[in-house]
Amino acid sequence: MPRIRVEVDGVPYDDDVEPRLLLVHYLRDRLGKVGTPVGCDTTNCGACTVLMEGLSVKSCSVPAVQADERQVTTVEGLGMNGTPHPMQRAFHEAHALQCGYCTPGMIMAAIDLLRENPDPSDEEIREGLEGNLCRCTGYQNIVRAVRAAADEMRRQPEREVTP
Repeated sequence: MPRIRVEVDGVPYDDDVEPRLLLVHYLRDRLGKVGTPVGCDTTNCGACTVLMEGLSVKSCSVPAVQADERQVTTVEGLGMNGTPHPMQRAFHEAHALQCGYCTPGMIMAAIDLLRENPDPSDEEIREGLEGNLCRCTGYQNIVRAVRAAADEMRRQPEREVTP
């Protein structure tokens, strides 16, 4: 059985994992990181999106062994000292969720989008979140939230885009 060393939300882990164990199941079942939902299990919905080395990945398509020697950030690892990340705060303030199932993946994908493009247009936000589906909101408030978070993060340059 392969052994992996991975840092998740700033905490190092050293575990034996089955070769076919998916990262989403490792995070949820082994580490208790249940903020990362299992959505479609086919990479179509994006609900399970996390950051690996700062880049968004759909954790239902990544074997846990591929996270070896890497940093993984879940929605639970965002923010600092109990203060929500600007993206989390913007989603709350802009009412960018209804059922909330897609929200963790949307937030993580949006953070990666802002890493690449710190001042996206509404169209660029929509394109950047294309692989993340929401069946409830119609996306208007999600786009507003990403724009608001981008504005806040540009005003606070000392604040990194990724945790």
